[in-house]
Amino acid sequence: MGEQLTQIGEVSERTGLSVRTIRHYEDVGVVVPSERSMGGFRLYTQAEVRRLALVRRMRPLGFCLDDIRAVLDVLEQLPDDGRPLSENDEQAHEELVGRLRTYRVKADARCEDLRRQLEQAEDFARSLHGHLARLVDARAAANADAEAV
Repeated sequence: MGEQLTQIGEVSERTGLSVRTIRHYEDVGVVVPSERSMGGFRLYTQAEVRRLALVRRMRPLGFCLDDIRAVLDVLEQLPDDGRPLSENDEQAHEELVGRLRTYRVKADARCEDLRRQLEQAEDFARSLHGHLARLVDARAAANADAEAV
């Protein structure tokens, strides 16, 4: 029995990416569907859905498409269980791990930048809350004074 394939609409729902964006990622070679249905619908494997979900998580960090392709390429080449590629490819394995570390450092730095931006945005929102509360309180006080007269 073959692997379950998923149509683009469901992939869109599962990944939070629009159908248009998924098609764009196909056009630029980031994630290409494995098959097409008899009706021409794109069909994705679970591995491809996971790749698209990873792309979705990388984009807010400002990674360009070349970086995304590079990370996906590294992750495809490295075994999930952490073992080396093979006894003869120790150097290749270490190079891939080094490339992945470089992207981790970039992701960590970008996350820190985003945390600072979020802190500034939250500070601004709090100041708006304060301004509005003072305006509402002043209006209520003015109305109470007018009614007392």
